[in-house]
Amino acid sequence: MRLALAQINPIVGDLDGNRALILDRIEAAKRANADFVILPELAVTGYPPEDLLLRPGFLRAAEGSLEQIALAARGIVVLVGAPHYDRDLFNACAVCAGGEVKAMVKKRFLPNYGVFDEMRYFAPGNDLYLLEHGETLVGVTVCEDMWQPGPPATDLALAGAELIVNISASPFHLMRDREREEMFQTRARDNSAYVAFCNTVGGQDELIFDGHSLVIDDEGTVLARAPGFEEALMIVDVDPSAVRARRLTDARRRALAQDRGDLGTVTTIHVGAPHKQSDHAEPTVTPFCDELEQMRIALELGLSDYVRKNGFREVVVGVSGGIDSALVAALAAEALGPERVHCVSMPSRYSSEGTRNDARRLAEALGCDFREIPIEPMVEGYLEVLAPHFAGREPDLTEENLQARIRGTLLMALSNKFGWLLVATGNKSEMSVGYATLYGDMAGGFALLKDVFKTDVFRLSIHLNERAGRELIPASIIARAPSAELRADQLDEDSLPPYPQLDRVLEGYVEEDRSIDELSSDGIDPDVVHRAVSLIDRAEYKRRQAPPGVRLRPKAFGRDRRTPITNRWRG
Repeated sequence: MRLALAQINPIVGDLDGNRALILDRIEAAKRANADFVILPELAVTGYPPEDLLLRPGFLRAAEGSLEQIALAARGIVVLVGAPHYDRDLFNACAVCAGGEVKAMVKKRFLPNYGVFDEMRYFAPGNDLYLLEHGETLVGVTVCEDMWQPGPPATDLALAGAELIVNISASPFHLMRDREREEMFQTRARDNSAYVAFCNTVGGQDELIFDGHSLVIDDEGTVLARAPGFEEALMIVDVDPSAVRARRLTDARRRALAQDRGDLGTVTTIHVGAPHKQSDHAEPTVTPFCDELEQMRIALELGLSDYVRKNGFREVVVGVSGGIDSALVAALAAEALGPERVHCVSMPSRYSSEGTRNDARRLAEALGCDFREIPIEPMVEGYLEVLAPHFAGREPDLTEENLQARIRGTLLMALSNKFGWLLVATGNKSEMSVGYATLYGDMAGGFALLKDVFKTDVFRLSIHLNERAGRELIPASIIARAPSAELRADQLDEDSLPPYPQLDRVLEGYVEEDRSIDELSSDGIDPDVVHRAVSLIDRAEYKRRQAPPGVRLRPKAFGRDRRTPITNRWRG
């Protein structure tokens, strides 16, 4: 049996564009003489369509698009994800053969944790379908259905499925690819079945989908792995009939079948016979990337897809000569091309000659457009207007934030005038503790480093230079102590704990939900813990107003972490 796993990058709501993409892959699979072409979960609509699913007109249009896709399913079996309305709404896999939709396999387990909200939209299914293809029986599951260790995968295997297909939209976080593959290997061994997993790829708002589609044999051996973070059509020859011999000698299955008793109604659908193959498709197992390279690729994919899918072409970045803006500019130049990135330096009286020169050197090293707009005249104008109202009060954070807000206004003016997307430069450490200015450095349409801790900003900057074999980011920027340069001789550590300590607290409190007492018992200075947690809790109102940004870690701000703004719990 020849499988074609079509790892595609759909756009939510673009039914015509997604259909064209799907039809293109079906034709390519036909040319490869494939028996099955497998496409991701909700590929017809893109994932996640969110409240578009509450619009009857959208559902009707999606159904019509699926009918057109099914017409192409001649001489090949097409498995593709689509919403399905049948007295209620289901997340389903359409089984298309002979030019029509033969069945809609409904997703049974609806995730409602982390970034998922599927119980808001879908009802759970409970049907079991076996696809009879020649002498091979194929079971179909949708995403979360295979993350569960029992049914429906176990029921499909007990009913005779030798190959279990899983169509998926499995979001990325760092090292997720390894975790997911280990889980599928376990499912394959436990069910004595081949597993074919087809994942979507690309950026959708904050979410990244990493692909890494798989085919695994019944002993848990990875036969093929598609590349990560890019589209691919992976052709794999499998012989699930080998499963039968092993199952005959596996007494565990008989015991499990007796324990399970009646599996309920299993519908078998004949979908064709295998093609005769004149050649053999050599499987490819694409190696995984390490953590830093995953981080780089995911950030660049998230930015490039956000720009492309939302109709932008060019971006603007405020470069201060600091490491955060330098990293954002470097990633943007790689993701989009340097000709599409505009670097703007906006020095004040507190900007050192070193940071001013480094901002220019950065743009030159990247090959980006560079312009400098000094803000001192504007700061003086604001202070003059406000002087009567501030009389008798000493300068404080107000004057510091005023500078950041002037810079935000200038960058948004350039964005409006030229249609450039403003990419904010704040990192997760700053966002966590509120070390950012509303309507200032938080202004923008996309916050690229929103889920990148400050310590990882340094690591990633060094990685980019090592990968390029030259200083994309000047070494002086990486070596300089972090500073907002909003007052004389200012350093970040004047206001914050040292970043290595701070990031330990943030990871424990924000991502692992550890308490103050637990963090203190981990050996972190209790004063640092209390100070950091107080800052985190107070800054929730700021984070609600931050732009979307790439999700890299298991718990990111936004879709993952939903903490009340008005909240007096401290622990």
